[in-house]
Amino acid sequence: MFTGIVEELGTIAEVLDQGDAIRLTVQAETVLEGTGLGDSISVNGCCLTVSELGEDRWTADLMQETLDKTSLRGVAPGNRVNLERAVTVDKRLGGHIVQGHVDGVGEVLSRTPSEHWDVVEISLPGDLDRYLVDKGSITVDGVSLTVVEVREDSFTVSLIPETLARTTLGSRRVGDLVNLEADVIAKHVEKLLGAYAPNRTPTSTHTPDSDEEE
Repeated sequence: MFTGIVEELGTIAEVLDQGDAIRLTVQAETVLEGTGLGDSISVNGCCLTVSELGEDRWTADLMQETLDKTSLRGVAPGNRVNLERAVTVDKRLGGHIVQGHVDGVGEVLSRTPSEHWDVVEISLPGDLDRYLVDKGSITVDGVSLTVVEVREDSFTVSLIPETLARTTLGSRRVGDLVNLEADVIAKHVEKLLGAYAPNRTPTSTHTPDSDEEE
């Protein structure tokens, strides 16, 4: 589990194409402290397992499912990525409960800069809009953010200077793809109440209602 508070900006050092998988090596410092083989690190919001460790880098194996469902399929050496170690029980939950399980990929539609913050609009896959509410939580590329406004097929967030400086969201441009994870509490509530709702089939994270209209 993660909190959506990015600890460090890492750099993709190597991408080894294995056909139906890749081995991803990331150069980092902070997230290597206290990390061992088999531990979890969030990369742009995607939970990956450490398979190799070096002095200033670590490696993970990404299977086809990860490549199909996340923006990590497009990473290349030199790219910066948001990194966070799995949270421990003695840490403050500064963001919200994040699993590192990407629900969908959105596209940056617009950026509106202000003197002290940027308002960013991101497209929203149709099966995720039911989980978002104004002033609710959303994870974008591993960053815990507050939803400003939910629109018909998109949503907006405001990025403060700290977020702009310490995460990749400061450099995301219109057209860039970002990993999205909805609030897990909303998904659990939907499934629990689904059995009692008339004319509605309970859903899971991976099997949205095919006949549901928003």
